[in-house]
Amino acid sequence: MHIHKSLPFLSLLALAHHANCAPGTHPTCYLENLSHQLSSINNPLSHNATIVSVTPVPANGGYGDSEILLGLPPMLPTDLPEICAVEVNVTSSELSSYTFALFLPSNWNSRFLTLGGGGTGGYINYLDMGVGVHYGFATMSTDNGHRSDPFAVEWTYKSPEKQIDWGWRAMHGSVQLAKELIRGYYGKDLQYSYYSGCSTGGRQGLKEAQVDADSFDGMLVGAPAWWISHQVSWNTKISKDYYPVNNPKSIPKEFFSTIIARTVIQQCDEVDGVKDGIVSSPESCHPDFEVLNCNNVGANSSACLTPSQLETLGKVYADYYVGSEFAHPGLELSSEAGWDQLLFSGVPISYGLDYLRYAVFKDLDWPLDAYDDSVYEHVKSLDIMNDIDANEFDMSPYRDQGGKILMYHGLSDPLIVTRGSSYFYEQIELATGVSHPITDWFRLFFIPGMQHCLGTAPGVNAPWHINGAGQNWGMGSNVYPVPGFEDPKHDALLALMEWVEGGKAVDQIIATIWHNSTVPSSGVWKQRPLCPYPKKSVYDGVGDVNEARSWKCE
Repeated sequence: MHIHKSLPFLSLLALAHHANCAPGTHPTCYLENLSHQLSSINNPLSHNATIVSVTPVPANGGYGDSEILLGLPPMLPTDLPEICAVEVNVTSSELSSYTFALFLPSNWNSRFLTLGGGGTGGYINYLDMGVGVHYGFATMSTDNGHRSDPFAVEWTYKSPEKQIDWGWRAMHGSVQLAKELIRGYYGKDLQYSYYSGCSTGGRQGLKEAQVDADSFDGMLVGAPAWWISHQVSWNTKISKDYYPVNNPKSIPKEFFSTIIARTVIQQCDEVDGVKDGIVSSPESCHPDFEVLNCNNVGANSSACLTPSQLETLGKVYADYYVGSEFAHPGLELSSEAGWDQLLFSGVPISYGLDYLRYAVFKDLDWPLDAYDDSVYEHVKSLDIMNDIDANEFDMSPYRDQGGKILMYHGLSDPLIVTRGSSYFYEQIELATGVSHPITDWFRLFFIPGMQHCLGTAPGVNAPWHINGAGQNWGMGSNVYPVPGFEDPKHDALLALMEWVEGGKAVDQIIATIWHNSTVPSSGVWKQRPLCPYPKKSVYDGVGDVNEARSWKCE
């Protein structure tokens, strides 16, 4: 697939450091040259592609999009090494097109890194591209064929071609063309191709590997929203269970992070053997929420749940079955503090009801009360879902060409249910056969206390930073890999590279949190090893619980 040369892995760190000490701008960073390179590509896609812009960016400069989309920081990385920034537009149908961007560093490590996006968003992930070039990668991200914030679904209305672009076509075409442009620009082949993405970005990477097993040598996949057809239905179902907010069954959202979260911590924290405010074994805990029953604590209490509210709470945690068919897992214990972000923010989540209105039924007045199990059956049967869901579980073609997957997921994720990742992992294992152990090429790591892709709830303060996609957004794109711990033991991307290029499987990753979680200079607060599923990190009972050496995987 790619030309794999025998470059020692440890030299990658030196290459990454050297990327910030670049000499003069690459002499081929101009429009005419990139346009010529594009026209020379032997791929039908190139005939529908146009170089939109070519911009030399000096060392310590910035490039990206200063417009702020809902839920995102400005996609404008600064303090970049010297790069050539390229924008390419591709016409994908008579009614659709997509754009991708390339960052081509003057000191290139002969490797390619594709970055995913998030939600339904149509935006180029310049921030993670900026992180990647500090390692020396040529980096790429696509807008998926539209421009929107991560929560918007209006663009799907009567637009199947745009949905196909978002599902797989924009990513696939962008990867193909980007590789060829990189080869032409540098005048030599890529040695390795990598991917990093979380949430929808996780889905995009998995889908691309299922579409074309040759696209990536290694993928760093976080909290993947791989099962859109099921997720949309489940989101709508629990919205119906919860809304309207003035219904007696609805739980006041201020209770999520207070009485409910506290009850979970009180009953589930020590199940893993350590009282530290972090729930590490939610599957082993079965909390008794009757302690919150207003009939038990007193009718005058303002911090209790009525029987109908307790019934609603049970539905939120329960797995969703349609008949005997498993449709979607319920929310994880310890995710409560984030429920008011989207799922129960006060209005039904757009990634449920509005998606059905705009993308499925094309009826903007379709009512929430109309949801029933027949809607689930209808959504999953739609042809368009074959373009979106990343559910081709037989990934043996990717495995057989040497591909590796390092997947991670926060155990307190309130948006993409954690057990969706273990279900995916188990389905892959079933589909790819026992003759090839799945751990030879695919490893899954759960991160106790981490919410969606990054961070923890207030007061939890669990170690979570492993240099996953988006984890450096709040720190600045010049922060890499894991500040103070520039090695494969702490940096998941470097660990993946060591696995792909050096053959050293990832047996653990040490997660880090600082006293100020977005300011590494505030000093390390806690570190803890993360273990490949189904193993867990176990405290030795003696050492400092905040130090990684006090824990082991078993």
